Amino acid sequence: MMKQLPDKLAKRLEQRLQNNALRKLSVYNPTFDFSSNDYLGLAAAELNWSHKSHKLKGAAGSRLLTGNHKAYEVLEKQICSFHKSQAALVFNSGYAANLGLLGAIGQRGDHIFYDALAHASIRDGLQLTKARSLKYRHNDLMHLQQLLEEHKESTGTLYVVTESVFSMDGDSPDLEALVNLCERYEAYLIVDEAHALGVIGERGHGLVQALQMQDRVFARIVTFGKALGYHGAAVLGSEALKSYLVNFARSLIYTTALAEDMVYALADRYTWLSNSTEAIQEINKLHCNIALLRSYIEKYGLNEYFIVSNSAIHSVIIPGNERVKALSDSLNEAGFGVLPILAPTVPEGAERLRICLHCYNESDSIELLAERIASFLKD
Repeated sequence: MMKQLPDKLAKRLEQRLQNNALRKLSVYNPTFDFSSNDYLGLAAAELNWSHKSHKLKGAAGSRLLTGNHKAYEVLEKQICSFHKSQAALVFNSGYAANLGLLGAIGQRGDHIFYDALAHASIRDGLQLTKARSLKYRHNDLMHLQQLLEEHKESTGTLYVVTESVFSMDGDSPDLEALVNLCERYEAYLIVDEAHALGVIGERGHGLVQALQMQDRVFARIVTFGKALGYHGAAVLGSEALKSYLVNFARSLIYTTALAEDMVYALADRYTWLSNSTEAIQEINKLHCNIALLRSYIEKYGLNEYFIVSNSAIHSVIIPGNERVKALSDSLNEAGFGVLPILAPTVPEGAERLRICLHCYNESDSIELLAERIASFLKD
């Protein structure tokens, strides 16, 4: 009889178990949600769906075959208008967008410089590229400049990849300085706005637009699985870039498209962001809660444990898988949905609780969360 797993795979799984880092699927249903990426509470929202039909239709093929229905045209036109972009190309997820974009653009002789804390989807996309990828220290533009200087005589193209809000630390690069640096070295800048869409800017346009840098960036990735509470993503850029990706982005070409009702639901979310006064109110509530948590971090003497962040993501560093899991378990028992981020997802010694704030979190629960974390750390 065949073994359930080959020995090498079984050994890797056992090592995870020994390190108390074994991942498991579980149902997430806390009293107080402080872990989901649903920053604006749209995951369960019922928006007016002006395009709704009586019959739900699957795509039944990739976008290059039967799957490019009219809903895509509606959504991509809305995205371009909202984000002031010449073109937009919708992918099935942020992961697929980064794989498709990065896997397609890098050619032999090119160099792609990426931030040391770049998301796994960026790193995996770089595994698919023919270009050489080089890591620069997190948000260290001096180090990036040094690398660009070393490779400025290269005959290939130079690219730089960063995030506007980093998914684990919740911090941001000095984007204006980064844009200036890329222009000086004629490097093409790519910015992943996954955790900035719906959060930064009066209507949640993202950091690039908040700084009016949209015409100075080669490509942006906006992801719908965070603040928009749904599924999918888009690459924003020129019409030429869109045409290139339609021809060479494998994660677009070789996958079934999103169903029509899903794409129309995304269009409704963009309509809400673009036109609704409620959208502005919910974004303001989110930022009030961000300010509240920062005040409670100060009040309970937690500054040395928390990474400084102005975003919806706040990480409290608690080294050791055992210790951070113990705190998470204690909080979960009290109804707080705060999940631990363990090594090897983050480096050993950088294990953490990753707190995500939302417009719907109540001030009392935010303070009680900070108080319970402080009590655990003092004990």
